[in-house]
Amino acid sequence: MHLNEDSQPIWVEFKPEFDTSKSGETVQLSFGLVSNDRERMYFGTKKGLLLELLGIDPPRWENHGRPPGANVSAITDAATIRQGLLLIVSGAGDLYEYHRASKPPWKKHIHGEETKKHTRLASSSSSKACTLHGLVGPHSVSFFLLTKAGELIERRLHRRKWNWVVHGKPQGHQLSSITCPFTNDGSLLFTTVSGFVFEYVDSEDVEERWVNHKHPPHAKAARGVAGVSLQEGRRIFALDDGRLSELHLSGRRKYVWSLIDAPETEGWNAEYCTDERGPLNCILGTKEETSQVSSVWRKDSRTQVNYLLSSDGAPTLSDYNATLDRTLFRLRLMQASKSFFLITDNDLTFEYLNTENNGWFWLRHQHSTGIQGAIGNYNGSLFVVDEHGSLLIRERSGSDLAWINCTAMRKGRHVIGGSPWDGIPGLPLRAKPEDAIFLVSTTGRLLQFTVVLRKFKWKDCKNPPGIKIASIVDQEGFRNNIVFVTGENGRLYQYNKVTHLWHQHYQSQHLVLSTSLGTAMRSSVRTLRGSLFMLSEDGGLVEYQWSPMEGWNWIEHGSPHTNVTLVGAPGPCFGGSQLFLIGSDGSVYLRYLDLGEWKWSNCGFPYDGNTGCSDKDFGDDDIKRKSHVDKYCNPKISPTRSIPFEEDSVIFELQDGRLGEMKRTEDKKWIWSRTIGTPTSLCLENPWTSWAT
Repeated sequence: MHLNEDSQPIWVEFKPEFDTSKSGETVQLSFGLVSNDRERMYFGTKKGLLLELLGIDPPRWENHGRPPGANVSAITDAATIRQGLLLIVSGAGDLYEYHRASKPPWKKHIHGEETKKHTRLASSSSSKACTLHGLVGPHSVSFFLLTKAGELIERRLHRRKWNWVVHGKPQGHQLSSITCPFTNDGSLLFTTVSGFVFEYVDSEDVEERWVNHKHPPHAKAARGVAGVSLQEGRRIFALDDGRLSELHLSGRRKYVWSLIDAPETEGWNAEYCTDERGPLNCILGTKEETSQVSSVWRKDSRTQVNYLLSSDGAPTLSDYNATLDRTLFRLRLMQASKSFFLITDNDLTFEYLNTENNGWFWLRHQHSTGIQGAIGNYNGSLFVVDEHGSLLIRERSGSDLAWINCTAMRKGRHVIGGSPWDGIPGLPLRAKPEDAIFLVSTTGRLLQFTVVLRKFKWKDCKNPPGIKIASIVDQEGFRNNIVFVTGENGRLYQYNKVTHLWHQHYQSQHLVLSTSLGTAMRSSVRTLRGSLFMLSEDGGLVEYQWSPMEGWNWIEHGSPHTNVTLVGAPGPCFGGSQLFLIGSDGSVYLRYLDLGEWKWSNCGFPYDGNTGCSDKDFGDDDIKRKSHVDKYCNPKISPTRSIPFEEDSVIFELQDGRLGEMKRTEDKKWIWSRTIGTPTSLCLENPWTSWAT
């Protein structure tokens, strides 16, 4: 980016071009670094090469290659000691020195016996060394680096001799990034993998060299992201929830935290200056010191005690034997008003399909293994889980049908669940280059499966350490790029698919969420105001609300009646003001907003005389009167998660295996419109069914 003749910033693309590009190969850059003398710019490629940008007009590149038998994984320093001298970390964690005029140009820094156990350096693209001069003499230079084990190690040049000095780490913590001081006399600050900030004081006059500055209330420092020194005594750190925080001196030489709220944005990433938000959103924000405990961002001011980051440990099945909850994935919408799928108790897969020539009929999709749940659809393809936990795709291409085993692909996994909805009901789906479906593995990890343009690819998003994921509450329905999940401990977490950071949301100790799915509700895509609806462990409705003025706030709606708890999963929702739920008494309930006040409506179940949803009070006699069943027909609603069929239609499964449809009339009332016979229900004769292989 540079300024044009009118002093306007414009983008100019620089494609790396050197001898290897003659074969048509595209060189992909991975990271870059400007030299300390500001005269050169170096880059590392995804294939481990070192490149130098020599000139801009025209662009001139030079390929410096890689260390013998190694690759370039990080450039830690350029031109501090002398012009053209670089320090490189390989993927294996070894330190190399490079200078094109030396013979040989690549030199490996060897460890002595006393530092062998600290040999492996962190090799991420953000592993830039902090350089300090004169710590042990007038001409000494010290490079501070992190090891793969999260320890601080120094590579020191003094009197033309290199030495290693191990400084270790704070007790009980692992370091994840270094924040360099503003001046050579300043101190080093570090973020840890658990979100704390430590200051290192290398002096024999202090008893404890590691000073814990902790973190701001309600959030912790982002893992692996270095801070920025604005001036001596002022450091800015990124937080995992998208905000910034400043650690600065405030009277009496005491450090305090100030929170800097980011402008409203989808996914809390960087889309601040979008057309939807407007240009003023780029510069709005609030700042407050943590001496005043309340926060604009969160209504509840109590500190989060379990703010967790991704776990690198390999989970085992011995302590987490998760299985798919079939009631959550028996129904799946394929095409609004045209097609949906039903997975039966005996592992059969049926599609209810509407064709111009034949009208409505059931189509059976046969597979060699039993299918236990439909966990997603994308661009006309259905994603299902079979009895072995394998992820399969059922896709249609013209008149042909095929099965694809995704678990058999490279890095494929076994899964037990997916996202609750495929997009937001009532809103058109927009294809994006990063489109993917998110899944829960049998070992409690979050998985990302890229599906766009059939470029299938698995990615392990891991899980908060020590916490296995139970279910996905919402995938990008409430916030772009954010996946909300519940852990097996009944707590709410989020995963940012851009920054790859995990964040645990605050909730009181008495509030334990069920391991069911959730539903996002937003009145408009142009506002970030909205809510996540979930069920509590005791069967009550819980709302997690976000508004620009109050931030996050938990609201417990309870249940519609003292004798009724909520089962299954909440949803679907319509218009940002109506939410369907299923009661333990086999009735459908509607939770809706009326002039800003939440109310309950009893929709019952499809039986003679039921005209639809009613606002009247509930009583035991009324519930018993509706409970008449016979040998084969039971019109009460099963706990199966319902699906939206159209913008004004919902499909429920009845306890006798049939389906019931509710529709919204022109006067905005919900009524039972019909029941649908299914191939496995004994209440009606089997409808017309076809088979597909």
